[in-house]
Amino acid sequence: MPKKKQYTISLSSDERSILKKILKRTTSINRRTRCTILLNADESLHGVQLTYQQIATLSGASLGTVFSTIKKFCNDGLDAALTPARHANSDTANLKVTGDIQAKIIAKACSAPPEGRSRWTLSLLEDEMAVILETRISRATIGRVLKNNDLRPHLNDYWCIPPKADAEFVAAMEDVLDVYQQPYDENRPLWCMDEKPFQLLGESRKPIPMRPGDIAKIDSEYKRNGTCSIFCFIQPHTGKIIHSVEESRTAVDWAEKVKFLVDEVCPDAEKIVLVMDNLNTHSTASLYKAFPPEEARRIARKLEIHYTPKHGSWLDIAEIGINIMTKQCLNRRIPDIETLKKELKEWNDKYDQEPTKINWQFTNETSRVKLKSLYPDIEQCKEQRDKLREKKSQ
Repeated sequence: MPKKKQYTISLSSDERSILKKILKRTTSINRRTRCTILLNADESLHGVQLTYQQIATLSGASLGTVFSTIKKFCNDGLDAALTPARHANSDTANLKVTGDIQAKIIAKACSAPPEGRSRWTLSLLEDEMAVILETRISRATIGRVLKNNDLRPHLNDYWCIPPKADAEFVAAMEDVLDVYQQPYDENRPLWCMDEKPFQLLGESRKPIPMRPGDIAKIDSEYKRNGTCSIFCFIQPHTGKIIHSVEESRTAVDWAEKVKFLVDEVCPDAEKIVLVMDNLNTHSTASLYKAFPPEEARRIARKLEIHYTPKHGSWLDIAEIGINIMTKQCLNRRIPDIETLKKELKEWNDKYDQEPTKINWQFTNETSRVKLKSLYPDIEQCKEQRDKLREKKSQ
């Protein structure tokens, strides 16, 4: 026998509008269910009095949830009906009433892990917070705090971290960023250059190809067949990439690649603006190790070189080209240098048919805000100068 209705609902037009807006915006299943219950229970909308069972069926909810939602609406209003009751001592309730627990969890997650551990885990944080707070906080709560504050202690990344207040770094960085802001000039084309070491690996056993219902299988053992070096030149304004695979990466190798860029790729250019990192072989001195002085000087005159700062190789756009090359072609085992040359040529030919222009957004204006700590304190520098003068005068 249907449960006799103790409470009835007749929503106003404003309340119906609020509930419909919440349904469109909320991602909470609990909140969506309660909004649906109230709309289905609205007698003024249906013109008939539905039973709790009928409302439950229409809303996809249990009888208990239907009854408690309608009761709360009638007794306490719309906000109370849409807010689920929580036990006073629950983790979620505690988390909402105080930010002190969150602050302590964040501080601990950002600290060094215990000795013998490489990183913090939820289990480790759970045990550590139980000691600090003298009460146990669930892993789910700790996980929510970390997620809400975009903390991922299980991850790290290798990055070139420059020292703070480094005028040399700032000067080289701003020089390179100025170059990137210049419009395209066919008489002064911009090219960026970088190198990538590559390990040649062969299969110890023949891989099993993919089939319906099963992925491809590759044996974890492999054969080491030596290493080689991949030179990459990229033109940011057009996205065009030029590469070369060599058995070594000596000064002579670099010089030969630059000569190819000058004589074969851009023979009509007045100057070639070249951005690269300051590796020891990336120097006009390398040209004199590969060619007679007259030829080396001729090539050097065609170049306008801009070096990225130390610990600032991420400023070299050629790294973007290498990343594209790696993801689309190199991220696999390649057994020998001949195969590597063939595969890279096939990839490069197809890529250059529809190259992607590099949309570089990082500018000097941006760096002066985001990397403010790298810029020297001018007043402090002047104070140091004045102290030095004062010391000399004594």
